[in-house]
Amino acid sequence: MTPFRFICLSLLVVSLTVGGVGRAATALTPEQQSLLKGGRRFERSGWIYLHIQGEPRQRGFQRGYLLAHEIAEGIGTAQADWQHQSALDWPWLVSRATAMFLPKIDSENLEELTGMSEGLRAAGMQFSRDDLITYNAMIELSWYWWPGEAKRLRDGSPAPANGPKESCSSFIATGSFTADGNVVLGHNTMEDYCDILPRVVEDIVPAHGHRILWQTSPGWIHSGTDFFITDAGLVGSETTIGGFDGFDTNGVPEFIRMRRATQDAGSLDEWCDIMKRGNNGGYANAWLLGNVNTKEIARLELGLKNVGFEKKRDGYFTGSNIAEDPKLLRYETSSDETDIHSSCVARRVRWKQLMQESKGRINASLAKQFEGDHFDTYRGKLQPSGRTLCGHFELDPEPDKPWPGVPYGCAGTVDAKVVDAPMAKQMSFAARWGSGCGTPFSARKFLTAHPQFDWMEGTLKDRPAEPWVQFRAGE
Repeated sequence: MTPFRFICLSLLVVSLTVGGVGRAATALTPEQQSLLKGGRRFERSGWIYLHIQGEPRQRGFQRGYLLAHEIAEGIGTAQADWQHQSALDWPWLVSRATAMFLPKIDSENLEELTGMSEGLRAAGMQFSRDDLITYNAMIELSWYWWPGEAKRLRDGSPAPANGPKESCSSFIATGSFTADGNVVLGHNTMEDYCDILPRVVEDIVPAHGHRILWQTSPGWIHSGTDFFITDAGLVGSETTIGGFDGFDTNGVPEFIRMRRATQDAGSLDEWCDIMKRGNNGGYANAWLLGNVNTKEIARLELGLKNVGFEKKRDGYFTGSNIAEDPKLLRYETSSDETDIHSSCVARRVRWKQLMQESKGRINASLAKQFEGDHFDTYRGKLQPSGRTLCGHFELDPEPDKPWPGVPYGCAGTVDAKVVDAPMAKQMSFAARWGSGCGTPFSARKFLTAHPQFDWMEGTLKDRPAEPWVQFRAGE
């Protein structure tokens, strides 16, 4: 067994100061000890595994207490990113995010957020429920709400380009394309290396609804990377729809809809129906979904005004940040599906090549290779870049637009995950932290070579080479 560090109640001591809000953890009361009962964490090959269970407040308390250090660090990163992006302070954002989102959050998710704030306070971290709402909504706020708000604050003049990041590479296949005729899913996350890193594997056993095993970031009640398995036999991932423009401040936030769909849905259709209810356009994604009990796969492309949906028992869907639905592509994005210089189009071409070359043979082993693939279809050769499925913008002197948009952009793939039907039925998946190909990243080496990014000093983290490992629910 791979060595790991297990942290339980008797060993956990948290003391960290972030923005002046930290204090030493205090002894738990009998009620707090009861709330913490059943929660546990350990670390393995770069990942943090977290198990939480029970009623909403209890689950939230367990997450807040057991991940207090990482949540504080994550909120500190969010604050730094926000202030760099907007030149506005964190309380300004919290007040507006809370006013916009609080009335739309269901009672169960709200209680879990409240419990998480309580757990953080018990561990010595003074973060409010409103801080956590804002933190959970950072993708929607930064990529979808803020561009329009910035334009308004500039008296209607054009704001700097700051739309959705065209990131993540995913596929799902079934039927004649896979070795066993059932579902195989692979996904990797491409993001700015100084962002909140999604290195938590979370096992959620709610008092009501379906058990969930997913990847997430510390302190999020949703996934964010959206790679998940449930005990209903559902698996899923997504890739952001690139070049997207649209946001409804009156809608239900995506992070709430995604959590409700994953915990409550027993079928692909039900999952998609929940996601569409109250859609605010935030975090507009192409969702790749599968049901290992029926061997079905589906793709839900959820824009604001246009929705694309397909379902099949034979074939594949891929995701590389270019919309497939014609109306969504033409009327809600600025993307050109023929521009192979673009990362999303170059990766789309590569996915089609791999699917056809591997028809009838796709399994978990091949899926791991796909997520670490370095063939650049724009250049026509093996060369790690922002256009390869395993993205390496940090190595690329010829950047894609609009993200990251600069030479040697500090961004790329930070993980890879794979699940097939036998794994899903046991609620397990294989994962690799660091990059899909296993290439290590040194923050000091990068900043020395590219001092134009010196503002990332202190937030940019190393990601050493890590092996593929397997996680399952109930560890």
